[in-house]
Amino acid sequence: MTAAYLWVPFTLLAAFAQVLRNAFQSRLTGHVGTAGGTQVRFVYGLPFAAMFLAGYLALSGDTLPMPAPGALAWSAAGAMAQIAATAFMLQVMAKRDFGVAYAYIKTEPVTVALLGLVLVGDNLPLFGWVAVLIVTVGVVMASLRKGDGAADLAEWRPLVVGVAAGALFGLSAICFRASIEAVGEGGFLLRSLTMLVVTLSIQTLAMVGWFLLRDASAFTGSVRHWKLSVPAGALGAVASAGWFIAFSLTIAANVRTLALIEMPVVAIVSRYVSGRWLSAREWTGFVLITLGVALLMLVHA
Repeated sequence: MTAAYLWVPFTLLAAFAQVLRNAFQSRLTGHVGTAGGTQVRFVYGLPFAAMFLAGYLALSGDTLPMPAPGALAWSAAGAMAQIAATAFMLQVMAKRDFGVAYAYIKTEPVTVALLGLVLVGDNLPLFGWVAVLIVTVGVVMASLRKGDGAADLAEWRPLVVGVAAGALFGLSAICFRASIEAVGEGGFLLRSLTMLVVTLSIQTLAMVGWFLLRDASAFTGSVRHWKLSVPAGALGAVASAGWFIAFSLTIAANVRTLALIEMPVVAIVSRYVSGRWLSAREWTGFVLITLGVALLMLVHA
């Protein structure tokens, strides 16, 4: 494999690890609530990420770089956006089936495009807006249950929260890529793993502060359910490492496009989590979402 395609295996690794981590988080949320499920990917993921970085330093002999203030600022912004996105995602998963919740979140590129138009005037070309329409129709189809009419969404609140989660995940990806590029020294692996540990440290501190000020029962609950928490943290660290490394090697559009390969895996995991297969309508919605998002990413590329 040439260096130009080195981002491909890291993206695939991140996508598959993320699907499995979300499944563990979804199950854990049913026991310890949204806050408890949210913090697992950060608090339990940090030790594994630190081990990844320590292992790389031991093998390479490199020295740990000192991130510039700009890198820390981008990391902090992305960290907060990802915490909020994860909390929203788990709320949706608690309301809807695992697979359908993923359909909402996969509107991420569409919401980012719309926010770009509103906030900074980044207008889409014709095929970009066609992609927006395709994805919107796909989300509607995936969100409707048997017996619902096209004009009557089954539950509009999870839809809104899920789309917001996708937009925040998109924002965090932009911030993380910027933070890695702002480090300024070291190879792509060193810069990526360094900012991963920095980001998870910020997120862990934020969650610890939340528990100290509000209620620590969510964290103690995750300790009781460590058989779900530890695998979720480990898979979260693997997924995040894959995303960070991929973002350091190519533009986010390439990474997000290839990551759509996770969609069939989501359907399989959905069977395990919810106990049923997706309906024909939901499958059609997934296909439209995948095609629309892929078209949007190709337009951006």
